[in-house]
Amino acid sequence: MANPSRGTRGMAVAPHSLASQSALAVLREGGNAVEAMIAATATIAVVYPHMNGIGGDSFWLVRTPADGVIGIDACGASAAGVSRADYAGKPAIPFRGGSAAITVAATMSGWNAAYRHSIEKLGGRLPLSRLLEDAIHYAKSGIAVTYSQHMNTTKKLAELKDIHGFAGAFLIDGKPPATGDVFLQPRMGATFEQLAHAGLDDYYRGDLARAIAKDLATAQSPVTLADLEAHQALIRRPLELAHSLGRVYNMPPPTQGLVSLLILGQMDRLGIARFDHLSADYVHAAVEATKRAFRVRDRFITDPEVMRKNGAPDPQSLLEGAYLDAEAAKIDMAKAAPWGAGKGPADTIWMGVIDGQGNAVSLIQSIYHEFGSGVVLGGTGINWQNRGASFSLDPQHINTLEPRKKPFHTLNPALALLDDGRVMVYGNMGGDGQPQSQSAVFTRTAVLGMNPQDAIAAPRWLLGRTWGQTSDTLKLEGRFPAATVEELRRRGHDVEMYPDFDETLGHAGCVIRHPNGNFEGGFDPRSDGGVAAW
Repeated sequence: MANPSRGTRGMAVAPHSLASQSALAVLREGGNAVEAMIAATATIAVVYPHMNGIGGDSFWLVRTPADGVIGIDACGASAAGVSRADYAGKPAIPFRGGSAAITVAATMSGWNAAYRHSIEKLGGRLPLSRLLEDAIHYAKSGIAVTYSQHMNTTKKLAELKDIHGFAGAFLIDGKPPATGDVFLQPRMGATFEQLAHAGLDDYYRGDLARAIAKDLATAQSPVTLADLEAHQALIRRPLELAHSLGRVYNMPPPTQGLVSLLILGQMDRLGIARFDHLSADYVHAAVEATKRAFRVRDRFITDPEVMRKNGAPDPQSLLEGAYLDAEAAKIDMAKAAPWGAGKGPADTIWMGVIDGQGNAVSLIQSIYHEFGSGVVLGGTGINWQNRGASFSLDPQHINTLEPRKKPFHTLNPALALLDDGRVMVYGNMGGDGQPQSQSAVFTRTAVLGMNPQDAIAAPRWLLGRTWGQTSDTLKLEGRFPAATVEELRRRGHDVEMYPDFDETLGHAGCVIRHPNGNFEGGFDPRSDGGVAAW
């Protein structure tokens, strides 16, 4: 363990307070932002198991003052042996069970790539045993069940209780754990101990990989040891938006990072700085920009290799000024444009860390739906994702299921370097809601000058679908003024009202480092999260 006197200043935010504290402890021991995030992401995989886990995917944006911003694509492809013929007679890929567990879980490869980046670029010195220490403790000693875990287990019990391994991992005496119950995950603790001892790559090319492959076969998943061994995380060049306030970054396809940047680029051109953040003009501008961005998403975004083969435009080219000018000019500020349908839910966590040297990490990690496929591997306790259920069975669809293909991802972490010297990481969970809540957090803080906590707590909107929802209405939290709601309906929006601080609107977070070294942060009161700083 590093000498605590070497500690670096910093701030972390997560949708579960224990993850924020894990990051902060590493910073106080002299760790950098990447090391802190590895500790946080390990902890949250244990303490928020219905939202994410090591059987899913993740994406990272990492900024260092010397090297700029890089992206880490830890997204798994479909199994080599899977095909559309496997689902003959079915309208869609099932969301639960072995036939939904059809993509490689890539999260651990992202941790590994980040760990190497920390050592090579930041001089990281903390061993894996330290970074995984909190996660091991919480898995073996137990955590207090949150209301969110209790509620999601209860709500999804009927469709999950008979799925391979689910009941033994997530139920207590055959029932959903109650809020405050002690929840133990001994197999997960042993898995983390194995990773700390053998290294993170053991997940794909070691004893752990062989155990995972054996259990996947038992669960009737098509993912094999060869699929695990073929996987590697990719270092990617992020997409970059030239905003009037600075540079905003997000991940390229197969994520919808392009959507988030298209929304901000259009809102910038619509002059949203002149609008009150609770006004109909502000919400309308964001929603109409979202509709135009979603059209691009639904037409083009899938596995980047498939996009290139199909002649899709370079995503970065769609962030050029002329294109954004033209898109913004098509928005009618007096009338809502027609709207189709969203992509659907996504069960996810976003977290951010910035350290005293200005190193910054924006991370998003997911198993797709609540509890993913529901499949829990007997030997390791790993809950496998159902990201492959997002593939289409239509052979003409851009996201059609094919072997060794990456699925479309709603996941997208955000990071901004503002011209005034501020470094900002921010993000949100929640399917279609992710880019929309990002637009709210960024514009309310960077453009309108609100502090991050007030910006995140303020009422939000959501067009389309989010986790646990199927309706494609424009959802508004109840704290919007009645005049705003009435005016949005007058402009043609199909408004549906939601309760105050409703979890449907997702869990957002934000950390900002000012050029004088001060920090600001905000966590989402819709979550069980917190901001931790030192």
